[in-house]
Amino acid sequence: MRTDFGSTANTVSNRVLISILSFLMLFAFQIAATSDADARKRKRGNPKYAAIVIDAKTGKVLHSRNAYAKRYPASLTKMMTLYLVFEDLKAGRISKSSRLVMTRAGARRPPSKIGLRVGQSISMEQAILSLVTKSANDVSTAIGDKLAGSEAKFAKRMTLKARQLGMKNTTFKNANGLTARGQLTTAADMAKLGMALREHFPRRFKYFNTRSFKFGRRRYGNHNKLLGRVRGVDGIKTGYTRASGFNLVSSVSSRNRRIVAVVMGGRSGRSRNAQMKKLIRAYLPKASTGKSRRQIARATSSRSTRVASRVTAAKTKAVATKANSLISSRVKSAHATNQPDSKSVASIKKQLVALKSKSTPKPELRPSVDMVKTASLGGTSKKATGWQIQIAASDSEPKLLDLMKSVQSKNRRLLGKKTMSTPSVKRNGKKLYRGRFSGFASKRDATNACKTLKRKKVDCLALNG
Repeated sequence: MRTDFGSTANTVSNRVLISILSFLMLFAFQIAATSDADARKRKRGNPKYAAIVIDAKTGKVLHSRNAYAKRYPASLTKMMTLYLVFEDLKAGRISKSSRLVMTRAGARRPPSKIGLRVGQSISMEQAILSLVTKSANDVSTAIGDKLAGSEAKFAKRMTLKARQLGMKNTTFKNANGLTARGQLTTAADMAKLGMALREHFPRRFKYFNTRSFKFGRRRYGNHNKLLGRVRGVDGIKTGYTRASGFNLVSSVSSRNRRIVAVVMGGRSGRSRNAQMKKLIRAYLPKASTGKSRRQIARATSSRSTRVASRVTAAKTKAVATKANSLISSRVKSAHATNQPDSKSVASIKKQLVALKSKSTPKPELRPSVDMVKTASLGGTSKKATGWQIQIAASDSEPKLLDLMKSVQSKNRRLLGKKTMSTPSVKRNGKKLYRGRFSGFASKRDATNACKTLKRKKVDCLALNG
């Protein structure tokens, strides 16, 4: 009996042992199979990955991998959106204070967005900052609607500009970078665009170094986590969609060296950033320390671009405040279209004859000047003579002065050394002040000044004496 019982126990033990060994062998096989799969995957590499590093001073390619293979740009698209915004700012078609009204198409865009409702507006500068930091899709679409009448037309303008900048393998279908059929680019083309932004708009390129943007009660941090954490990184843009993977274009300046690096198709934001850091460490020391030369030729305006610009100027005139609208409307009344009656003409002729018979009095200098009454920066009370320009008229002298100071501060080269005055005239029993700048050497100088101001949507009239 004991022998039989012992045999039964041994048999059960053997079966348990065999089961355990089988399980362990199966587990080991699965681990080995997984390792082989991971190894094969690593060997194949990331099919979306592309990268390039360019010496921004010489144009030399320091590193390239799949740099000319087509990829989805994702929010790197907004670099071109901003390029065209900067172009229109420089041409005077819009200003930083121009209002951008949220359109229905923009409000429907999926995140990332700042969530403006249809009809709400922000300034163009706020729009720029929202693209640089939050990468707002809703604002990008609204920009396309404003600058070209529709996002589709704006995308055509973007593609045209890409060709002018030498981006031969890039086509845009929208202003925000959301995945769209046919919207493709390359790492090499994105590097060109990054260099073009710095070379063509050096002052506005600083926007790309913005760490955060406050809008309303919320503050949005920049998606580019290398800013402030990697020495020399001063911009410019991140991007992500499922189709594209994680993209990043970086501008780096350190120790008289400058590079532009692009990483596309990262599997995660962290791995993309790590790869960018690796490229910067490896190739920044190899960049030139010599003099820089322009790498991207400034695009010349084609006929279609000029036509689009004229349409834009007509459709998207900056929304003026009530005060400025009132002043603007009274510029015309100040240059009265109504012809004076015969009695007024006769009276004026008599006064002119009387003035001719008298000697011209010399102006008296005053120890102090009431700036509100004379609006003169010259420090005297004498009436402005010679060629001058008039930009506005208002029944409120303080408002007129504020407007004149604003125009002067925005046009320092043109008006910085000119003298302001607000001579008054009575119209229909009301006192009307006229905003003038004097000190122009000739009619030509005054006329040219008016032409410049009119291009910036400032009313202007050249006057003598």
